Order: sequence, then structure tokens, then C-alpha cells
Amino acid sequence: MNLKLKIWRQKDANDKGSMVDYDIQNVSEHMSFLEMLDVLNEELIEKGDDPVAFDHDCREGICGMCSLYINGEAHGPDRMVTTCQLHMRKFKDGDTIYIEPFRANAFPVVKDLVVDRSSFDRIQHAGGYISVNTSGNTQDANAIPIPKDDADLAFDAATCIGCGACVASCKNSSAMLFVSAKVSQFALLPQGQVEAKDRVTNMVNKMDEEGFGNCTNTGACEVQCPKGISLDNISRMNREFLSANLKKS
Repeated sequence: MNLKLKIWRQKDANDKGSMVDYDIQNVSEHMSFLEMLDVLNEELIEKGDDPVAFDHDCREGICGMCSLYINGEAHGPDRMVTTCQLHMRKFKDGDTIYIEPFRANAFPVVKDLVVDRSSFDRIQHAGGYISVNTSGNTQDANAIPIPKDDADLAFDAATCIGCGACVASCKNSSAMLFVSAKVSQFALLPQGQVEAKDRVTNMVNKMDEEGFGNCTNTGACEVQCPKGISLDNISRMNREFLSANLKKS
């Protein structure tokens, strides 16, 4: 395939940035989207130009780093995949592809397609932990009976990889799906009950402090999430937050 790429180029956080056109030829439909960008960068380097900066790590749909906004969709025109799992067979010969970084005030652009998502880390640090008795009587987690339905829901929530697609897809740049997934994976298990009230309060407050918007139940986050995190988690987080604040008052 021969393609025209329109890629956001931005030298650093202070640069204004703009879309730049690139033509790329002989793209195999079997390439992943990131492999296609690798080929483009090789061509740019050979010409002495600055390669396009983009995040990537495992390239197996696990780490969540390969977050790109492709043709107006987080991770591109496929479902339940990350950008590294998106293949060029989803495009046609002669297509024009728009490639941008995730847009949100809480995700400032570092360079080109790379954004700073450390706000997610700070939200998790605010409450994403459980107390452990280290006095020598620590109970084996496998010995604690947990209803299978609760365990399944907790594991489903824990599949969130923190890629930020929910934020990029939301018209309000809300992080509610991400935060609710992190709250749910602990809230559903007995080990997470000790800090339950402080956890949800601290994480929600930190989310607001970081500048994310609120949820208006559009549902775009669930549609674009590569791990299919359910909106039910947002409902659970709202209940946990309301309960925690009622009991504090």
C-alpha cells in the first residue's frame, strides 16, 4: 500500500506544534501500525531528518504505552486492541491517515506523539494499595474465601493497562473509567476493605486535582478501551465514593 500520513510534530512541551505530511510506499498489510512507523523513521533517519517520537515498549498489548490517536480514534479503527496490535490491513491503498497524541490537559505533550501520563501514576499512588500484616501472622491470600463473581469482576477491572484511551475518547477528558477500574479491583476483594473509604476518596480527589474532566455517561471510554473495561465500574466507584463521604460526615 501507498499511504499519506499526517503526523503531529512538536519539538518539545513549549513548541506550538503542527501536522506534517509524509508519503510512505510499499506498506505491507501484515505490518503492525508501529512497524509502519518504524519504517517511516528509518527513511527519515536516512535523509538526516528527525524521526517521529512515539511511545512503545512490549508491543504485545500489555503495557499500554503505544497510545496514539489515529483518524480520530484512540488506538485506531479497531476494537479491543492497542496501537501495537493494530495492523495495516485495517487501511486501504491510497488512504490518508491522521496520527496525533492523546489530547488532554492532564496529558501534556512531551514531544511529537509522546505525552506525559504520570498523572495516572499519581492517582494510583494516592490510594492504590492494601495494608499487609507483616508481624509474622500474614494470612495466605489463597486461604481467604472469595465469591467467584466478585473475583471475576475484580480480575476484569484489573485488566486495565492505564493506556489513557478512555481519557482521549472522552469529550470531557475524564479519567473516571481508569480510576474506577483501579478502585474496583480492590473494592471487590476482602483484602481491600481496610482502606476502602480512604482509597476512593483520595483517588477521586487526586483525579480532580490533576485536571481531568467529569463523566457525563457518553460511553465512548468503554467503546475505545482496548481491554473492554465496563462502565459498571464507574457506577461502583460512585457508590463507594458516596458511601465513604456519608459515613465521614
